[in-house]
Amino acid sequence: MPITSVTKDIEAVTMTVVAEFPASVERLWNAYTDPRQIERFWGPPYWPAKFWRHDVTPGGRSIYTMTGPEGEESTGYWEWVAVDPGKGFEVRDGFAIDTDGTPNTQMPSLRMVFTFEATDAGSRLTTTSHFGSLEELEQLIGMGMEDGMRAAMGQIDDVLADLASFAADAATEAQILTDTKVRIARVIRGTREQVWAAHHEPELMKQWLLGPDGWEMTECEISTVVGERYTYSWVPVAGGPADGQDAFGFEGEVLANEPPYRSVTTEAMIGMPGEPSVNELTFTEVEGGTLLTLVITYPSKEVRDMVLATGMTDGMETSYARLEAVLA
Repeated sequence: MPITSVTKDIEAVTMTVVAEFPASVERLWNAYTDPRQIERFWGPPYWPAKFWRHDVTPGGRSIYTMTGPEGEESTGYWEWVAVDPGKGFEVRDGFAIDTDGTPNTQMPSLRMVFTFEATDAGSRLTTTSHFGSLEELEQLIGMGMEDGMRAAMGQIDDVLADLASFAADAATEAQILTDTKVRIARVIRGTREQVWAAHHEPELMKQWLLGPDGWEMTECEISTVVGERYTYSWVPVAGGPADGQDAFGFEGEVLANEPPYRSVTTEAMIGMPGEPSVNELTFTEVEGGTLLTLVITYPSKEVRDMVLATGMTDGMETSYARLEAVLA
């Protein structure tokens, strides 16, 4: 088991958990900051977690749902207070009443401080939970918090050893979260500011957001103001591999814009009827570059399956590889 000690301080109203791992600090840090990885161990095996949002930045939020053995669900949130990349972070952790992360004020919340440090054998993580009162500490311990942390951390070694699945040069990955939600993830070699700019500056976008070879981006009207709209259009290059195919485009509305780490927009294909999808895009600094995470919420399972069947993921991988070349 990775946990080496659990200490409860009644006077300070804290619980401190120390765990050691045979992996580098960088690898452990990535496991906590990548939603694909943290959801494999944040909940104990009998209450696995699914992260809907994971903003690793001061002022950001994370939202996750843990599902019990009988299908019962418990949703929680993090409010990110501080981030010192590779060294530690601090969050406010609490229960939520829905997957939008609305706090459940009937339940206690706590402040958690995570500290990462190197050791001769790998790395050490110290997690200190600060409770609002002794009663809240006793309540959460009584609900199984300590046992849950022991069981959850027992899964981290397998995640840390799974380097192949989360290598920085892995191709774009699409993961189905629910009947209507899909998460796209890719580490881009570049700083967060560079990757953000590449998604919000028209001249940069026209160089890489082209999908498969043979297309040209002819219209790139960007908006970063909530409530305003954007439009993107593509046409096949004459004589190229896509010559003869129809031009197409997308349009939508900006729902949130929080540079340089998060934007939320609607998206609909121009000329197609039906409800738009919602795209939530986040950028997280990790070892090897910037983790791009795109959570797409489709209006229905049928639309989700239709879009995935078009080869969307392969087209996105081609574009992201092109983006790395542009940034280089």
